[in-house]
Amino acid sequence: MYLNLTKPFFGLFLLMVLSSGVFAQTGRFQQAANYQMDVDMNVETNQYTGTQVLIYTNNSPDTLTRVFYHLYYNAFQPGSMMDERSRSIADPDRRVGDRISKLKPDEIGYLRVSSLTMNGKPVKYSEVGTILEVELAEPILPNTDAKFEMSFNGQVPIQIRRSGRDSEEGVRYSMSQWYPKMSEYDEQGWHANPYIGREFYGIWGDFDVKISIDKTYVLGGTGYLQNPNEIGHGYEDEGVKVPEAKGEKLTWHFKAPKVHDFMWAADPKYRHDKFLMDNGITVHHLYIPSDETTENWVKLMDYTPKAIEFMSEHFGQYPYKQYSVIQGGDGGMEYPMATLVTGGRNLNGLVGVMIHELGHSWYQGVIATNEALYPWMDEGFTSYAAALTSSAIFRPSESPLRGSYAGYYRLASSGKEEPMSTHSDHYNTNGAYSSAAYSKGAVFMAQMGYIIGEEARDRGIHSYWNTWSFKHPNVNDYIRIMEKESGLELDWYKEYFVYTTKTIDYAIKNVSADGDATEITLERIGLMPMPIDLVITYKDGTSEMVYLPLEIMRGEKTPEAGAPNRVISQDWPWTNLTKTITINKNMDAIKSIEIDPSKRLADIDQKNNKVEY
Repeated sequence: MYLNLTKPFFGLFLLMVLSSGVFAQTGRFQQAANYQMDVDMNVETNQYTGTQVLIYTNNSPDTLTRVFYHLYYNAFQPGSMMDERSRSIADPDRRVGDRISKLKPDEIGYLRVSSLTMNGKPVKYSEVGTILEVELAEPILPNTDAKFEMSFNGQVPIQIRRSGRDSEEGVRYSMSQWYPKMSEYDEQGWHANPYIGREFYGIWGDFDVKISIDKTYVLGGTGYLQNPNEIGHGYEDEGVKVPEAKGEKLTWHFKAPKVHDFMWAADPKYRHDKFLMDNGITVHHLYIPSDETTENWVKLMDYTPKAIEFMSEHFGQYPYKQYSVIQGGDGGMEYPMATLVTGGRNLNGLVGVMIHELGHSWYQGVIATNEALYPWMDEGFTSYAAALTSSAIFRPSESPLRGSYAGYYRLASSGKEEPMSTHSDHYNTNGAYSSAAYSKGAVFMAQMGYIIGEEARDRGIHSYWNTWSFKHPNVNDYIRIMEKESGLELDWYKEYFVYTTKTIDYAIKNVSADGDATEITLERIGLMPMPIDLVITYKDGTSEMVYLPLEIMRGEKTPEAGAPNRVISQDWPWTNLTKTITINKNMDAIKSIEIDPSKRLADIDQKNNKVEY
């Protein structure tokens, strides 16, 4: 079709396009979802009823005609997508297996909406598995609010995956993913993913939650308790006498500002320990005392505050005034201001899991990438942070990331690796997902220090926190931060290590005398190019470095503290499979030549990385 765009016609055409919104800005924005919920729990039937008032703010440039709520508990029913996936995947999670398929009616989970209005008007909605699809009575325009009022009821499933009741350790309630939760809408549109068992993505908001439950139960979780002097159970102010509870129940009132989820746990047997840090943060531990738990949970209180201090110093200041470690769940699982951790562990396991789940407060709780789409930016970066924290405060190690590198090498040689860009729900195997998200993700962060220098990388970590807290960044945002800190171009690193499964493998191909000089030829065997630190150690005990940055980096990393002096620095074009350099030293003076003695380069075959004389 040919258009004769004369000036009058083009002016009219441009006006029509602009008015239609085709050129509307579609940049970054953050939706807001502020909840007020009142919940009544029946500990005899394990069922609960609730009301929810949700003020939803559409900060996007788009007009919304539909919204979606997550109904996570519906996953715990025979025939659900989580059930089918668990019974069909090659390596099912042992905690799930076929257990969902065998649940009885009083053991399943469900979450049902019985009424829903928007701005006082009824809306049409339908329950589709773990998603509530809502057709709005009127559109939500950009930069406007909508008030949703809801009644709902639920049944807590037998504890299977993260959530539920009556765990193997006897915890009555691990109440995560328990309420109708508005789905996230961002520059990519809606993220109304069904609950298969992997990761979460949510909207920041303020939560005001009241939970009525049998008066013998002790609660902990997200938020700040508003009525401690009515509740007792160790929450009350020192010296305050808690009045006798009237009736059969107590109502616990929590408020949680600027969080994207709300978890709570409850058990009448919980012991509650707390510790006030010098910076005003209160650490709460809730666990069931026993021969298997008490000694190690008492010792754990020595490490939780230290971990918060270390992570705040190295990764960004923890922004809330409490953190709770609670016995519950099915392993370790992170939530805003709290974690659920199985309690019957030795001290090493208990401290290790606590540190990892606490680390999620930075990368899942505050920076909060879409962990369903970028699980490695949460699990991997958290694994990196946890390894450094554990080494600093608990189990010192000269190579704290050794386990992550080993996990990645196993994945790369398994024949089952998939690109880290794979959505977390769609990996072919649980093993490939876990190794990519946890191990390769941690290696991505550690190897960044090799590429740009650890000082630049560490500055970038703080800049990433300061720039992207509460903004849901993606991998491009992280890369741009590191580019700005280092002055180097790094898109190639993302494109190879995230979007492909190409591996790194360099070798020393040949070393030969050239008169009084020595000629060294290096070879790239793997399909992924990388800069090379080549260290030459002499028989007199001195050493030197030949530095070969990739040409596409458009620069060099700053010499690192403690590294040998650079004698040569030459670009290596990625198209060239070999690179030959000449050093002005006699070959007889050389003791060894080694590619990356620091072992930060994720070279899958290091047997050909060193020659000795």
